Amino acid sequence: MKWHKRILSMIQERQDKKVALAVDTSTNEAPVILINNIVTLFEKVKPDTLLVQADFKIRSITPVKSGIIKYHTHGKSSYTLVLEWAKEEKIDTLFYVTDVTGFLPEEMESVDFELFWLVSGTFMPRIPFGKAIKVA
Repeated sequence: MKWHKRILSMIQERQDKKVALAVDTSTNEAPVILINNIVTLFEKVKPDTLLVQADFKIRSITPVKSGIIKYHTHGKSSYTLVLEWAKEEKIDTLFYVTDVTGFLPEEMESVDFELFWLVSGTFMPRIPFGKAIKVA
């Protein structure tokens, strides 16, 4: 689990930063055990992390320790609202668990915070900005 050690190190390096973990809840075919392990890692290492559950809209924003994730079956996902929320909330680092198949407006070419796409599965799509980390 090379990715596990990498993310652990990244969280530890950001102890004094405002961190959020977003989870794409647009499908109930998500790797639930993997996502729960990631949420648990954040809960144990950086319990002040905010957990954002979103698909085509933000469903909830809670402390990571209250992270019961509800998945949906429609498959529609957009990253726009979460990225705008992170900017408004002055998030320093956003980790986004997703398959990177959601909507992102073409005019959005960057964000002014650190962004890591935590991508599950065997396919690694091209990301428009930020850094992708394969977590499978």
